[in-house]
Amino acid sequence: MPELPEVETVCRGLRPVLEGRLLRRVEQRRPDLRFPLPERFVERLTGQRLTRIERRAKFILAHLQGGETLLCHLGMSGRMLLVDDPALPAEKHDHVVLETDEGRQVRFNDARRFGFMDLWPTEGLAQHPMLAPLGPEPLSNSFNGPVLAAALSGRTSSIKAALLDQRVVAGLGNIYVSEALFHAGLSPRRLAGSVQGGRAERLAAAVRDVLIRAIAAGGSSLRDYVQASGELGYFQHAWAVYGREGQACPGCDCEPGAGGGIRRLVQSNRSTFYCPRRQR
Repeated sequence: MPELPEVETVCRGLRPVLEGRLLRRVEQRRPDLRFPLPERFVERLTGQRLTRIERRAKFILAHLQGGETLLCHLGMSGRMLLVDDPALPAEKHDHVVLETDEGRQVRFNDARRFGFMDLWPTEGLAQHPMLAPLGPEPLSNSFNGPVLAAALSGRTSSIKAALLDQRVVAGLGNIYVSEALFHAGLSPRRLAGSVQGGRAERLAAAVRDVLIRAIAAGGSSLRDYVQASGELGYFQHAWAVYGREGQACPGCDCEPGAGGGIRRLVQSNRSTFYCPRRQR
C-alpha cells in the first residue's frame, strides 16, 4: 500500500495539472470502488475549479471552489495517471477520469479497487470519519520527541505496532516504520511505552529524516506504485533493512551468516526487517 512519501509524491505531480483548473468533464466508469461513489458524483464535480491539492496522512485532498473537497485514497493498487491526450482510450481499470479546461486528464486506475473517493464539505473536513482519528503529521511542527513520547506512554504493544497505529502518527506504513526504527537504533520488539526521552527524540528525528529522503526519491516503487507521471520511485534502492533479510546492514559490523545480518520477523501478520546487533 502506498505510504506517506508515495502519496506526497503523487500530490506534487497533480498540483501543476489540477490546481487552479476547471473540471470541464468528469467520467465515472463504475458505481463503486471500495465503497460506493458519492451520490451525484459527476454532477458535483463537473464545472468546479480545483483550488488546492494537499495531503493528509495517506489521503489526497483536492479542494473545490464550491466548498467541497474530493478525498482520495489509493488503496493497494490505485494510481493517479496524467494523460495529455484525452483521445487516448481509457484502460480497463481507469475508473474515474477528470478532464480540465486545458484538455489534460487525470485517470484514477485501480485494478484491485481497494481505493476510494468521497466528497465532503471542506469546512468540516477534519470530522470526516477517515480523517478524524488521525494523529499528527510526522513532517509538521506538531510532531517531535515529546509529542511522540506522550502518545506512546503506557502502551504495552511493540513499538512497531504502535507506529503503524495512525492515531499515534499519521501516514506511516510497514516500510518506513522498519527503516525509521533501524536509523533510531530501536528494536521493533521493544515495548512502545518504553520509548521515552532520548529514545523518542531519536525516533521522531529518524521518522522525519526517512520520510524526507523517500519523498526526494519519489517514493518506493513496490508492485503497483508509480508517480503521477508514470515514472517509478526509486527510494527502494536506499532501503537500509526492508526486504534485505540475510544481508549486512549499512554502518554496522554485522556479517551475514552465523546469526549475523538483517533478520526478518512477523508482527501482526506483517514482515519486519531489523538488525539485532544495532537495534535494542
